[in-house]
Amino acid sequence: MYLMKKNHIAKGLGIAALSLALASCTSGFEEANRPGGSQSKEVLQRDNYNISSFLVQLQNVAFPEQENAYQCNFDLVGNYLGRYFTYANNGWSSKNFATFSAPSGWLGWSNSQILVPAKSAFAEIASLAGKEDLNYNWALIMRAHAFLALTDKYGPMPFGLDATNLEGYNSQEAIYKALVADLDAAASNINAFVLANPGRTVNEAADKIYSGDFSKWVKLAHSLKLRIAIRMRYAAPALAQQYATEAVQAGVIESSADNCAITYIPRGLFKTSVEWGDSRACADIDSYMNGYEDPRIPAYFAAPAKAGDRKLIGCLAGADVKNKNTADEIYSAAAVTKNSPSVWLSAAEMWFCRAEGALAGWSGMGGTAKDLYERGVKESFTQWNVSGADAYLQSNKTPANYKDAVGGYGKDMSATSDITPKWDDSASDETKLERLIVQKWIALFPNGQEGWSEIRRTGYPKVFALPVSTNGYTIHVANRIPYDVNERTRNQANYNAALVTLGGADDYATKLWWQKK
Repeated sequence: MYLMKKNHIAKGLGIAALSLALASCTSGFEEANRPGGSQSKEVLQRDNYNISSFLVQLQNVAFPEQENAYQCNFDLVGNYLGRYFTYANNGWSSKNFATFSAPSGWLGWSNSQILVPAKSAFAEIASLAGKEDLNYNWALIMRAHAFLALTDKYGPMPFGLDATNLEGYNSQEAIYKALVADLDAAASNINAFVLANPGRTVNEAADKIYSGDFSKWVKLAHSLKLRIAIRMRYAAPALAQQYATEAVQAGVIESSADNCAITYIPRGLFKTSVEWGDSRACADIDSYMNGYEDPRIPAYFAAPAKAGDRKLIGCLAGADVKNKNTADEIYSAAAVTKNSPSVWLSAAEMWFCRAEGALAGWSGMGGTAKDLYERGVKESFTQWNVSGADAYLQSNKTPANYKDAVGGYGKDMSATSDITPKWDDSASDETKLERLIVQKWIALFPNGQEGWSEIRRTGYPKVFALPVSTNGYTIHVANRIPYDVNERTRNQANYNAALVTLGGADDYATKLWWQKK
């Protein structure tokens, strides 16, 4: 896909599934719409179609798999900054997020394609359903997922927490606390329905993740809370510990069968990496996975067409790619099909979060840091249907020196770390943390938004320096992306106030609130 030449970019995120005739696909909805009771048929007949259509719209922006939305908001941003992928499209060599040189028009994509439609869909749902309504609480969880990714890209955001200034930017700390409050309320209200209606499914066709099994949405709410707790660990340690303990005790996702996974055909990553050939493996994940001889390599990446016996070859982030066709042949694409599910939150991630909590000395995580770490690795292997986890966990292999492809566009690099998969109880807590986060990062693949957050939050995995000039930046990975340039004039007063809250310039280097390590 040639973003600047072809009209692949979506003008907006419409309701992609109206053709599903959602008014007729909410089996079990009568009597079950409210957690503690029922709604009349008249209300259902009037509101069913509208609510379901807006729920689908919200779902599509909270978990954006439509190819244009996925590429603009996740592939070009998180996947590249998280060092899972990099560009093969030579049209982007001098304009991309990885080298802090994205065109100004790219900066506002997440505002126009995620924030605006998410707020609009949620407002419609809220107008049709009360705060105890099952659908309203379902919407709270989806909105929390969308808003968390947005604030972790930009920092303070205009989420409307202050009713007297809906265009004002809320601080990340306030946003995090508000998201946890929403998740707590949603989990409580939905759980009341689940307990009153054991085994019952609702809105199956509208729910493209759990097919109407709301017991799993409760687990997802708690799991998002644990993700948030770990993210803010260094910024607000006491509150982070409280949130994490509450989430684990309430019940987070523990099995890959309950992963938050959506099947959207064609899958976004299939379009960007396989069909369009815009994205190829990054050198950083090449170094770690090849060094470990990781059995998950063929599940993650396809061997390049011109690779000899090499199964995974990545391209150095920031490389000056000269020819897209050549890059597509010598670097690895993602090993995905158009209908393979996309995982947005996994059981493996939750085990690693709990392991980090245990490493920090938090009680109630359900085991030792070592045991929970190993559970995370094993669950990742299970998720990808790959064997060999036990042997992998005993491995003392280290990341490999990076060797560029023959005729490649980067340069060879020495490994950035000597960390091994095998746990060492005698190691320092910092070394244990690096080991844990490296394996968490590998397991998070291909969720680059989360992989990028781990790099920013902990400094791990250690990544390669950029091989090109970056306009005076000394960082290897962006801490954030700048705001939509239109905000400087359209919403000037609030934009200026946001920079004060942000605590720095509106650039790629200013750190987010939770980057306190």
